[in-house]
Amino acid sequence: MTMTPRFALYLLLFVSFVWGAEFVLVDLTIAQLPTNTFNGIRFILAAIGLLPLYYFSQERHQVVPYKRLLLASFGLAILIFIGFYTQTEGMRYTSVSNAGFITGLAVPLVSVLGFLFFRNRTSWPAWVGITVATAGLYFLTVGDKFEFNKGDALVSVCAVMFAFHIILTGKFVKDLPVILLSIIQLFAVGLYCTIATILSPEPAFYLPDATPKAWSDAIFTPLILSTILIAALLGTSLAYWAQAQSQTMLAPHKVALIFASEPIFAHASAWLFLDEHLGWLGLLGAGMIIAGMLISELGDKSHPPEVSALDQMAASK
Repeated sequence: MTMTPRFALYLLLFVSFVWGAEFVLVDLTIAQLPTNTFNGIRFILAAIGLLPLYYFSQERHQVVPYKRLLLASFGLAILIFIGFYTQTEGMRYTSVSNAGFITGLAVPLVSVLGFLFFRNRTSWPAWVGITVATAGLYFLTVGDKFEFNKGDALVSVCAVMFAFHIILTGKFVKDLPVILLSIIQLFAVGLYCTIATILSPEPAFYLPDATPKAWSDAIFTPLILSTILIAALLGTSLAYWAQAQSQTMLAPHKVALIFASEPIFAHASAWLFLDEHLGWLGLLGAGMIIAGMLISELGDKSHPPEVSALDQMAASK
């Protein structure tokens, strides 16, 4: 089938839907499986899923600076590991809707953190975007309750980690093969999760307050197996290929605009399957976060937005 701009748009919209809907699946899965175990299996499977893409790409014939590649991959993987751990663990204590919208804060945070830590030039739309999004975060998570729960705090750390990952990826790995870099990063995240699982005093395949299970009984349930396959193969491997192909057809600002729909899909899925309701203040906050993302990404005409599937897949989450 020939790739067309319209098909590329629909493909990215499907990827955003998968990322958003994953929040619900992961929320249900981590009620039965420890966070690091789930993430470890998921990331290793996602890395394996990208191997065919690398095999049929031109990267396979490039000369690779392996030392720098490994240092960059394992270093950047630490940020992904922390980001996905705090996001997944945070979903134990906050709503799916909150997790989806707070994760979206990574978009406007890129410009602000880049300016604060690396003195990157930051445009006025970026400052306006982060201001609007931060106000939205207040209404979404605090509102009239005047409390910021543990889950919201953990997912906020996730947004910061993803923002730093985008910044550092752009700074240090411009001359490295992108697909191979992503594969090694995903394997490294899986390795970090496996080490964390081994070092944890908690059981590896069931929660401490649950009935002990064999690893096969814990993994091969319809819910957990489907969540792992969807998150790894659709939310990561397919998403990476889809973005790489679609960005040859679509302008960066269109890609950014489509990806901004991810938290909307997350809330819609939570409303449909988990009966979650944000309330008026929550809806106002969610809308302000989306507005902040769009202002930050689309407002600077001189520097088109740059997006990465490895960062945007955050919700898989």
